[in-house]
Amino acid sequence: MNAQPLRIGFAGLGRMGEPMARNLVAAGFPLTVWNRTPEKAIDFSFRHGADIAETPAALAAACDVLVTMVSDVAALEAIYFDDPRFVAAMRGGVALDMSTIGPDGARAVADRLGSAGVGFVEAPVSGSTAAAEDATLTILCGGGRDDFARVVPVLEAIGEPVLKLGEVGAGALMKLAINAMIYGINQCLAEALILADRGGIEPQQAYGAILESAAAAPVVAYRRDAFLAPDSSPVSFALNLEEKDLRLTIDLAGRLDAPTPQAIANRRVVQDAISAGHGERDIAYIAQYMREVPK
Repeated sequence: MNAQPLRIGFAGLGRMGEPMARNLVAAGFPLTVWNRTPEKAIDFSFRHGADIAETPAALAAACDVLVTMVSDVAALEAIYFDDPRFVAAMRGGVALDMSTIGPDGARAVADRLGSAGVGFVEAPVSGSTAAAEDATLTILCGGGRDDFARVVPVLEAIGEPVLKLGEVGAGALMKLAINAMIYGINQCLAEALILADRGGIEPQQAYGAILESAAAAPVVAYRRDAFLAPDSSPVSFALNLEEKDLRLTIDLAGRLDAPTPQAIANRRVVQDAISAGHGERDIAYIAQYMREVPK
């Protein structure tokens, strides 16, 4: 007799969450969705056949594994803890958070859920919206052995590779480290393009040369349109979220006595861009901001 498929709940149908949830439907999981903006859940249900939960507590009652993909730890805690019925409904299940909330936030949430009999696995992702579409996100996991084993089939429908790095907190730490590298590349790329432009090399030519060079990391290739056409390309990742990640990274590095001078410098530039009103723009807009900033 075949085992029944895990019932999956999904909260957070944003730029990354929506294609991730869609891949769960494609993999055959019974899916129920909730979103802070109800219209997104209604639209997703209409297009992909998922059930809709009216509240996070109703979502918890409808699933064995609850996937969350939200902006920060405050948004996650609102889902888990604002309504005491959520934890009661989720008891015996596993909360699978794929947001970027930092190791302290992940451990605090895991402790609160664990004391109520709810499992927790952190699984932040590395990759673009295109990788979310194609289910090729790199997934960085932390959690207990049994909880992790239970959610592996869910994770494999969302991305590959699925990497278990240790207990809760390990995945979040690695995500911050990788993001700090990506933001460093983003800043260096902006500076290189501006330097080339000021020296008379067209941006398209300069970008082509970078892509043929030793500096051509994958993120450079898939960010091309965002850098060369910032006003017509969709926002993939906002400067406000970069600032949040860099703050988490720098705070963690301070406690670990790990030097992060580049992250500190990059955050300062991002904060200036946000203060100038560009917080909701894509991180690639930093090049346009730096071109226009008063000397």
